[in-house]
Amino acid sequence: MFPEWKGNRIMGSTRRRFTDEYKANAVSLVLDDGHTVAEVARNIDAHEMTLGKWVKKERDARKGQVDPQSPLTETERAELDRLREENKAVKAENAHLQMQVSFAKKVATWFAKDQQ
Repeated sequence: MFPEWKGNRIMGSTRRRFTDEYKANAVSLVLDDGHTVAEVARNIDAHEMTLGKWVKKERDARKGQVDPQSPLTETERAELDRLREENKAVKAENAHLQMQVSFAKKVATWFAKDQQ
């Protein structure tokens, strides 16, 4: 049979399990509210190393995120300009091809009427 849950521990197990929400709240106290890892770990009755790992994981995740309001770097700006020019050229080519298709349809219609 499965062990019974009691609080955030499984009866018969010494390993504690924390929900993602619980971890997020604890990490937020450190990263967003400015409390130390040791202070928060003491207050939530968790091991300091455990909380430290959660905080490190969240810091790493936040580093990968870029603020959409931040200004572009020089290389990003150059790539954006290049892509805009490329997009302009592709749109011009597309318009030219659409004009050719329209002309070909008119010619085909004219020949079809002439054949009747």
